[in-house]
Amino acid sequence: MIMGSQQDNPENIMRDMKRWTSIQLKEAIRNNPRESRKAWMLQLMEEAGKENNTHNEFQLWQPDNHPIELYTPEVTSQKLDYIHYNPVKAGFTDLPENYLYSSARDYYTNRKGLIEIKLLDPALRFY
Repeated sequence: MIMGSQQDNPENIMRDMKRWTSIQLKEAIRNNPRESRKAWMLQLMEEAGKENNTHNEFQLWQPDNHPIELYTPEVTSQKLDYIHYNPVKAGFTDLPENYLYSSARDYYTNRKGLIEIKLLDPALRFY
């Protein structure tokens, strides 16, 4: 695939997506008065940032990046499920759609999550 500009480079898109979502999530966690684990989550992310030379105060995402082409609806659905089930595997919640900071609410239910998202494809809704 030939890209139109350096800005369209998948690595640049991924970098920008990580930066934007990190800022959004950090603020959503910090400003949610009902989040009882706020201090713990922010501390973990701040400690991770101090260990990485490129993130001196906060890190949400792993520093490496291995883009995967979403070439079919099935692959896209599988990757969304993988992302959505991470909080379940970590023991934060029992269902992906119950995790307040997940887009699973937007994909699996008729509820909006706390983070504004644009659905990849409305046909990928799982309810």
